[in-house]
Amino acid sequence: MFTKILIANRGEIACRVIATAKKMGIATVAVYSDADKEARHVKLADEAVHIGAAPSRESYLQADRIIAACKQTGAQAVHPGYGFLSENEAFAKRVEEEGIVFIGPKHHSIAAMGDKIASKKLANEAQVSTIPGWNDAIESAERAVEIARDIGYPVMIKASAGGGGKGLRVAYNDKEALEGFTSCRNEARNSFGDDRIFIEKFVQEPRHIEIQVLGDSQGNVIYLNERECSIQRRHQKVIEEAPSPFISDATRKAMGEQAVALAKAVNYQSAGTVEFVVGKDQDFYFLEMNTRLQVEHPVTECITGLDLVELMIRVAAGEPLPLTQADVRRDGWAIECRINAEDPFRNFLPSTGRLVRFQPPEESMFQADTTKKLGVRVDTGVYEGGEIPMYYDSMIAKLIVHGQDREDAIHKMRAALNGFVIRGVGSNIPFQAALLAHPRFVAGDFNTGFIAENYSQGFASQDVPHDDPLFLVALAAYMNRRYRARASGISGQLAGHNVKVGEQFVVVVMGQEGRNEHHAVSVTDFQGSSGSSAVSVGGKSYQIGSAATLGQIRVQGQCNGAGFTAQVERGTPRSPLALRISHNGTQIDAIVLSPLGARLHQLMPYKAPPDLSKFLLSPMPGLLVDVAVQPGQAVQAGEKLAVIEAMKMENILFATQDGIVGKVVAGKGESLAVDQVILEFQ
Repeated sequence: MFTKILIANRGEIACRVIATAKKMGIATVAVYSDADKEARHVKLADEAVHIGAAPSRESYLQADRIIAACKQTGAQAVHPGYGFLSENEAFAKRVEEEGIVFIGPKHHSIAAMGDKIASKKLANEAQVSTIPGWNDAIESAERAVEIARDIGYPVMIKASAGGGGKGLRVAYNDKEALEGFTSCRNEARNSFGDDRIFIEKFVQEPRHIEIQVLGDSQGNVIYLNERECSIQRRHQKVIEEAPSPFISDATRKAMGEQAVALAKAVNYQSAGTVEFVVGKDQDFYFLEMNTRLQVEHPVTECITGLDLVELMIRVAAGEPLPLTQADVRRDGWAIECRINAEDPFRNFLPSTGRLVRFQPPEESMFQADTTKKLGVRVDTGVYEGGEIPMYYDSMIAKLIVHGQDREDAIHKMRAALNGFVIRGVGSNIPFQAALLAHPRFVAGDFNTGFIAENYSQGFASQDVPHDDPLFLVALAAYMNRRYRARASGISGQLAGHNVKVGEQFVVVVMGQEGRNEHHAVSVTDFQGSSGSSAVSVGGKSYQIGSAATLGQIRVQGQCNGAGFTAQVERGTPRSPLALRISHNGTQIDAIVLSPLGARLHQLMPYKAPPDLSKFLLSPMPGLLVDVAVQPGQAVQAGEKLAVIEAMKMENILFATQDGIVGKVVAGKGESLAVDQVILEFQ
């Protein structure tokens, strides 16, 4: 077994590998860029080597520097994590040639699966189901109909040079195939100057389901069940779960056996994932193989009780697999939510900066400890006070829960999301809460188009309706009364002017443009019950109790006998007097007043926010790569104004209306803060 390994990665996956290495008694070496000097993975490792500037192409993608770091520290093996160089066959080969062990598959396996055409050919030879199709150019509409019949309807008719939706038709019968071929060919000729057409099977209501495989150097390969990864946004996974709520035991077995056959065909030695697209009738077809550890590996670890990182290390050291296919368990249900630094209410724009508060929910399962079953696990590479840099991906953490069944796992995840406190950067937690509450998700009735279909206009606060909105009002009144009770006990108050707690309040829920809701609320303490009150609002009664200390954001307690977790903060951007209450993805800002105070508050004029329509503001922190306009230039709605780079993505800012540029305030190459002015219009 190795005595020292180097992790050629950063963030949560580097921390994850370090956790298992420590459990195994293996020393670890971290590598870091300028931006990651104070990163969590650097602090956790036994040694750390600086490998370059902040951009990944100047640090984490520099194979020579990583190999030099191995030699400098005496690391015998390299774990590449995922992303960066993890599926780079040249890197794997170089590492092997330098006498260092690559903790992953052999370079020839990476090469075989990295080429889409070659991997499909290999899959066919290994008798793995691939999407039926005719990949040669089809000469006539009549021939297209014959081919479509052979494949079986529905089919997808695609232009070889197609793109942007042009040159693509779905046909469900002979007539549609005949007409679709002709129109596709005409479209392709006019748009691309290339009229070659091919046909493949159209998978209806497709799901993205992947099989985890594991192979050793003795030729043993097993599969560790499947993961359901259909909840995706723009081809990026958002929620993953194991097992899948969709496939049968027979389909699971057939997919697993085909995945093993493919892995054996390329002499696969390590953890890997075979991805399939699965149709509504459970017909499944090979997509690709990921020759590395997947982001979503923890859900497999939960239901099997196996540490995949440990198994990768042991296999790389030449040990045989410690279990057979018959030993693979499937206990309970696991769900993972990717917690990303992005603002779901602003079209998921990246959000970088300092984590002013970072308080994950309390963990009851831990990385690298597969003895603890059922509970909450957080895999992260950040800490409170640390930075989310703009140079890498947007992941803050992975939140994983393991329940007895799917219903229990969803319940645990919703509670865990409620208790996840992140401040200083935006996060997608409200969006995750909305997905978990969606009736179709709860029923397991979804496919890869789920987010596009249900949130086609983007995501807004009204997409997370609360099942009991008056609970939020009651909680605001309850917490306010606790604040007043504490204030009333402060010594040295002026006689006759001391703070009175009171029982009758009005909760003013702040709406848009001054349209507020007023709720009359009574709050009565239970005799002999510390911290418990009866709250009446809108004809409903809530008995709320909590031991939360005043001032902490996360509030846990009981309401009418059931447990709850919510977030409560005093002072909001809209009012220093307001309480911000967040629960199950819904958020309200509320001011709790006495009945007289509420009447006077209604007389206050509404102060409209300033008109910012004459300014182009940066919607995110990032680097201003380009300003595409000059002072005095007339621009039309939809015209490109500027480009900002953040989180490895370029974001183009367009004009929302016609106008004339008055002044360019920010310069190319400048680092921008959120809402910083880039240019002004006349």
